[in-house]
This record gives sequence, C-alpha cells and structure tokens, in this order.
Amino acid sequence: MDRRPPGHPRPDHRAGRLNAVPALPRVRLDGYGEDDLDLERRLNEPEMRAFLSPSESDEKVVARHRKYLGLAVERVGQMFRITSLTTGDVVGSIGYWEREWQGETVYETGWGILPEFWGHGYASAAAVAVVAAAAARGTHLSIHAYPKIAHAASNAVCRKAGFTLLGECDFEYPKGTQIRCNDWSHPL
Repeated sequence: MDRRPPGHPRPDHRAGRLNAVPALPRVRLDGYGEDDLDLERRLNEPEMRAFLSPSESDEKVVARHRKYLGLAVERVGQMFRITSLTTGDVVGSIGYWEREWQGETVYETGWGILPEFWGHGYASAAAVAVVAAAAARGTHLSIHAYPKIAHAASNAVCRKAGFTLLGECDFEYPKGTQIRCNDWSHPL
C-alpha cells in the first residue's frame, strides 16, 4: 500500500536516483532518400562544421549524399533523417556505417542537428534509436561514436544515450587529418 499523501509521486528507483534525467523527445528515423540532399547542404553550413572540417564544396556534399544513399543498398549501414514527432519538423540526420577499429569491424555513428533545434534532446533521442536500428541489423557487436574531446554537446549525447566512454583516441577525420577524440561504445 502506498502511504504517500496525494500529490507526492513515487520516486523512480529504476533510474537509480531520485532526480531522473528528463524524458527524451520522441523522434522518428526515416531512411535517407534523394530528397535529403537539401538537408545535407544545411548540415554543411559553417556553424554546423565547427567541430568537423570546414564547409565542403557542393560537389563534395553531393558525393557524400550519394555515399550515404549507398550504405543501405550495400547493407553496410544506414543514414536517417530525424523528424520530431511533436512538431513534425526535420531536425537533422544520424546514421551508422561499418569501420575497422582496433582489429575488429564495428559500427560508427555520427549525427548533425540543425542549429534551431539544438538543446532539445533530439540528438540523444536519435542516438538511442540508431543504436536500436544497428542492433536490429544483427551484424556487429558494438557501435562507436568519436566526438572531439572539446565537443561537450556531442560527448553529452553519447552519455545520455547510454554509451560507455572507453577513453581518448587519435582519429583520422577527414582523411589525412588526425584529431583527438573520445571513443564511446554501446553494445548491440
């Protein structure tokens, strides 16, 4: 029998603490299509590239979009458009793809949220969903994310989505450029 007075909810002990993290927003992941090229162009704007390489030429954006479309066809990953189920807005993209890492083939994930939607939890919600999508493929044992150490927001996304920090690592991105990152991993 619950003896708390009305208006005093039961603590959520499943979260392991009384002050549980607020629920993530609801998102839908839709597989990338030809019409997502404009989204790729928005994700190439300088503000979006601050922790990556500088903005790329339109030819490179188009080539990357073609590569992303090929992931699903080749069954080596998938790129998704992230849509808010609350507002219906397309808020960004996320995906996963195969890579060799420390002697094994794993999935890598990466995301981009459009600036007007930053700070609302969309990246974390999408990261949770992309882990489920990669796990459903049943191909690899883990998925990794490699945000730059200085990118506090992307490191927070990994933490909120249940990834485990394995440590710092050197990472090549873009090709020919070494950067210092955190290696976050999630079992599939």
